[in-house]
Amino acid sequence: QVQLVESGGGMVQAGGSLTLSCAASGRSVTMGWFRQRPGNVREFVAAIDGFSYYVESVKGRFTISRDGAQYTVYLQMNSLKPEDTAVYYCAAGHQTFGSVISAASARNYDYWGQGTQVTVSS
Repeated sequence: QVQLVESGGGMVQAGGSLTLSCAASGRSVTMGWFRQRPGNVREFVAAIDGFSYYVESVKGRFTISRDGAQYTVYLQMNSLKPEDTAVYYCAAGHQTFGSVISAASARNYDYWGQGTQVTVSS
């Protein structure tokens, strides 16, 4: 069992930056970030398994990375927009993705964090 703890959420003005962190209690092959905006279903944001995968709406603005020990994943978020406001969830799994379609499927993750709120004001 891998436990995930997110941190780094908060409030920022549009155009600003935040970095989310997710610390895992054990090693996993893949890690990713999903978000749930108010009134919407949870959606894929980014993932990493040696390669990086992004939803189109955050490409060029968000960067996912892992530390050398592979126990922590980061999401650097730049040029934030009000529509990025959401609860951001960290996820981890044991299968490589091979495609963004696979990375975006919540079924391919085995562990989930509790979420961290990101609020972007206009």
